[in-house]
Amino acid sequence: MLEELLIFTRGGLILWSSCRALGAAALKGSPIDALIRSCLLEERSADASFSQDNYALKWTFHNDLGLVFVAVYQKILHLLYVDDLLAAVRNEFSQIYDPKRTDYHDFTDVFRQLHLEAEARAEEMKKSKQQPISSRPLPPASHKTNPKARGAAARTKGATGKEDDSDGDSQHALANSAKGRENGGGAPPKDTRPAVLVKGKENGGPKDNSGAFDVSKLQRLRKADRKNAGADNGTKKLTKPADTKKKGKQDRVWDDKPSNKKLDFTDPADERGDEVTDNVIVNQGESMMDKDDNLSSDSEEEEEVEDGPKKKGWFSSMFQSIAGNNVLDKSDLQPALKALKDRLMTKNVAEEIAEKLCESVAASLEGKKLGSFTRISSTVQTAMEEALLRILTPRRSIDILRDVHAAKERGRPYVIVFVGVNGVGKSTNLAKVAYWLLQHNLSVTLAACDTFRSGAVEQLRTHARRLQIPIFEKGYEKDPAVVAREAIQEASRNKSDVVLVDTAGRMQDNEPLMRALSKLINLNSPDLVLFVGEALVGNDAVDQLTKFNQKLADLSAVPTARLIDGILLTKFDTIDDKVGAALSMVYISGAPVMFVGCGQSYTDLKKLNVKSIVKTLLK
Repeated sequence: MLEELLIFTRGGLILWSSCRALGAAALKGSPIDALIRSCLLEERSADASFSQDNYALKWTFHNDLGLVFVAVYQKILHLLYVDDLLAAVRNEFSQIYDPKRTDYHDFTDVFRQLHLEAEARAEEMKKSKQQPISSRPLPPASHKTNPKARGAAARTKGATGKEDDSDGDSQHALANSAKGRENGGGAPPKDTRPAVLVKGKENGGPKDNSGAFDVSKLQRLRKADRKNAGADNGTKKLTKPADTKKKGKQDRVWDDKPSNKKLDFTDPADERGDEVTDNVIVNQGESMMDKDDNLSSDSEEEEEVEDGPKKKGWFSSMFQSIAGNNVLDKSDLQPALKALKDRLMTKNVAEEIAEKLCESVAASLEGKKLGSFTRISSTVQTAMEEALLRILTPRRSIDILRDVHAAKERGRPYVIVFVGVNGVGKSTNLAKVAYWLLQHNLSVTLAACDTFRSGAVEQLRTHARRLQIPIFEKGYEKDPAVVAREAIQEASRNKSDVVLVDTAGRMQDNEPLMRALSKLINLNSPDLVLFVGEALVGNDAVDQLTKFNQKLADLSAVPTARLIDGILLTKFDTIDDKVGAALSMVYISGAPVMFVGCGQSYTDLKKLNVKSIVKTLLK
């Protein structure tokens, strides 16, 4: 039974509802609100269906009018007529729609008729599928059957798609061999090599190759070219002057920083080799988090360069788009979407994410009218740019400083837990976040909860000594959840503002470590769970975040499981324009990118510039 059919505009104005018109009971919960939040706003509108609680939802668009049609029904029913009903309602309602009109009570009778017709068609289809196709079984294939009939049957089956290609090819070959036995006295041909077409002729045919291309001659020419190239290389090697003295390896320069910058942060030692344990206060200047990251004009200049050659073909492109008001369909959008998908994948966007984005853009453009002097490629590019901006722009506040002060007013520390796979830089970027918080006059405590990896506690201890902040540690082989709880209690007694919890790196498939992480989060209820991921990953980013969230939800001891709240992207300075990992991670998790690590110093921590990322992805 259909629970509700709702018609509303993209702006959120409800035009008609079957529950209101027919006086049915309201839906339990808010499945349509969940659909809007999880699919329509997340650019997942190309999905086939959506489930919420006990309901299943299907939808369709009228992009030219900006209308959305949603059908809601019980998930266990599997109604077959929903798609047909949505299409019929879409066609009928679009004929009476007026943007100035808000009351469509007269559509109720039309909907009743459409509903009955859709149910009747579904019943007829169901009955026709249950009836047997033929009462007589087909005769089995035999070698006594006429070969011509077998060849015709094979061709018929191949044309109708009833059998796969391998069966069709084998039956066709049997038919040809049978014909050969009829014509040639039953002896099979001696040469059973596959025929290769060259210039329209087969190499298994007559020996007259006067019109064919001589392949052996081409091979001889290639060998001669290789010999000549080898001789040229030998001559060049003989005449090459002696190599000059090689230059020594130069230190790498990051951005506009001086090249002689010291990157060795090991503690000094005395004559006996013992470490000097004096506290070292580090002041490397203002963190990049507090600097405005202006969008560079490189992408704009490159866009102008790309548009240069296109202006030469303006006269020809004018006739391609002069008609205007052409209704876009999938066949029109496919070439531009294919090029856009390839471009996103070259920027390190996961293939699955690029495919879903293109499908969503196609669903939002299909049925729209193309304006005069407007190219399809530019229309698709604009729609994709708007979609990427919506995805990457955070939908909630990510102002950590404000949240820290709010927690401080309530008399408790603000707790951040850093999680992620092995070797992504959790401890290093935790120290960068601590340095940024110190610059805002906040007291910070480090919690060494990586009791698994050798040297993890010593690494965090070094950062704490350099930043001159307290660290809570219990050594190795301890329960990380208990260590974190005691660290938070200690920070509360010492009136610390923030507690940064370092955890062991773990692969998403390691169930014992994932269970320990879930226990740590459930026991301590942190304010923020940050997933630390590399900007270098591509398709693996989807697997990591999906399984991290899935494990945290499955292993949670409370009904409302805590999942990943934000993302910290590391090694962003090593990827050039391969920035697709940011899009993949945000799309798959719905969590915003809150920090970007872009170097080896404490100041190398930035905010994500969404506009810059979008321009780089589409460049």
